[in-house]
Amino acid sequence: MPRSRARRSRCPVACTLDVLGDRWSLLVVRDVMRGKRRYAEFLESPEGIPTNILADRLKRLAAKGVIRSRRYSRHPPRVEYELTPKGEDLRPIMRAMVDWGIRHAGGRTPPPVTPSP
Repeated sequence: MPRSRARRSRCPVACTLDVLGDRWSLLVVRDVMRGKRRYAEFLESPEGIPTNILADRLKRLAAKGVIRSRRYSRHPPRVEYELTPKGEDLRPIMRAMVDWGIRHAGGRTPPPVTPSP
């Protein structure tokens, strides 16, 4: 196994960080949970993720089974993303992070999710 992919340890927190612990992955998961599906929609997020990093995080999250892609156009090839059951299991964790961020880190209550047409 290449060194960059080796586990730090068998600690559950460290194992979770190996999947989600970079600067952008949880923000991508947040966006999928809030209804974003397509690459351009992720780029509209206020944090301003660079395009090369977004492409990498989408690939990594799919490889880890947190999200999956579904092709919606062949010419040009385009995909949209959705949570897998593994990704859905992150909802209570994300909710706890939202609550903690509001109480302790200066966050604000997120606006309600508006369903896509």
